[in-house]
Amino acid sequence: MRLKYHPILRFERGKEVTIYFEGKPVKAYEGETIAMALHAAGVRVFDYSVNKNRPRGLFCAIGKCSSCLMIVNGVPNVRTCITLVEDGMRVERQKGRARLPAEAKPPEFREPKVVSADIVIIGGGPAGLMAAINAADAGAKVVLLDENPRLGGQLIKQTHKFFGKREQFAGVRGVEIARILEDEARKRENIEIFLETSAVGIFQDGEEKIVLGVRKNKELLEFRGRALVVATGAMERMIPFENNDLPGIYGAGAIQTLMNTYGVKPGDRVLIVGAGNVGLILAYQLIQAGVDVKAIVEAMPKVGGYFVHAAKVRRLGVPILTRHTILRAEGKERVERAVVAQLDDNWRLIPGTEKTFDVDVIALAVGLRPSIELLHQAGCQIKFVRELGGHVAVRDPWMETTVRGIFVAGDTAGIEEATTAMLEGKIAGIAAALRLGIANESWLKEIEKAQRDLDEFRSGPFGKHVAEGIRKLLAEVGGNA
Repeated sequence: MRLKYHPILRFERGKEVTIYFEGKPVKAYEGETIAMALHAAGVRVFDYSVNKNRPRGLFCAIGKCSSCLMIVNGVPNVRTCITLVEDGMRVERQKGRARLPAEAKPPEFREPKVVSADIVIIGGGPAGLMAAINAADAGAKVVLLDENPRLGGQLIKQTHKFFGKREQFAGVRGVEIARILEDEARKRENIEIFLETSAVGIFQDGEEKIVLGVRKNKELLEFRGRALVVATGAMERMIPFENNDLPGIYGAGAIQTLMNTYGVKPGDRVLIVGAGNVGLILAYQLIQAGVDVKAIVEAMPKVGGYFVHAAKVRRLGVPILTRHTILRAEGKERVERAVVAQLDDNWRLIPGTEKTFDVDVIALAVGLRPSIELLHQAGCQIKFVRELGGHVAVRDPWMETTVRGIFVAGDTAGIEEATTAMLEGKIAGIAAALRLGIANESWLKEIEKAQRDLDEFRSGPFGKHVAEGIRKLLAEVGGNA
């Protein structure tokens, strides 16, 4: 169902249209994705697995998993979570390996449209937007592409107010920061923006970097620039438990997308796994949307997020069960129950401690991993750094990777906060302009200031592990810009 009231957000829906799900009409609105419209109509099963024919439903909602692939207008493997609805669109569930329809003809090869700039930026979240704004202000011509239909990345679903300094948007909600950054980017005539455009490969041609992109699954584009900033964000992590593939099990970000971006209620009763900041913030966002949060389950012996968030959740009546883990999800075509149990000091299950919750949603707030696939394909050196969330590209203090001219920023560089993503984006954008000889030396002061702000932000108890991870990366390159 769609939310009619929210204490913070106002949902501006576009013109009403009709899509057809397996022949039946479904009400939708221009500007929302297929997956959101289907979810609002009560559809939870989107496709079935190849080998076991098990039901699959929405999981990440940002186009980075295969759980929402469906057949749209006869075309299989469409990522419905990032594909906008169109009036009259035909949508069907996909069962196993889908085939192109018999009447389909091989696409006619056409030379891709070439779009040239000084700097190409992949990713329109906080890091990518800040990179674009600062590179443009330093004098560079910038192209920014993002595979989602909206700019802002994870900011567009964040209703909480940010901590930090005023210049880093302290006291401003994430959704508002996204609007501010988008407005700033669109005001600059030397930034060209391409939405619904997926980057599918990075190549080198002499001094130029080439990003091959596909817009709206139809148009092939070739983005050329002498420098490249990769700010592709992160992917939701999964944890092993019985029936962890049932529809109704979502990454935390997908639930935020449903509620806070599109105004669609994810379910009625929710169990959250993970008591870090994301899990705690998600709990009161769910309550704001009128959802009953049964409990938060945390395997660690203490809450991992900020005390202020945990205290707020507890005041709202949500129990936080530390030293507990999820055993299994139960249900046929979708989640109907969740079973959890207590852990001892050696991380073993304690017999007889099982608890069953009647829920229709299980939210996994168990962390993210950097999206480094394009960087890996481009030949950047990759290193596993536990403190940064997994495999990341080795880079220097200017955010430049081991491939000269390719920079990285945000969660792609290591899992942190949106505040650090914006600061890293600022550094990467300016550094790219400096490397190309476009920016003058006065911009060095802006990089130095952003680096000081990063050090200050990471000096607290929640940033120390990140700082250690960054030291490991800098050791690979000698620590020199």
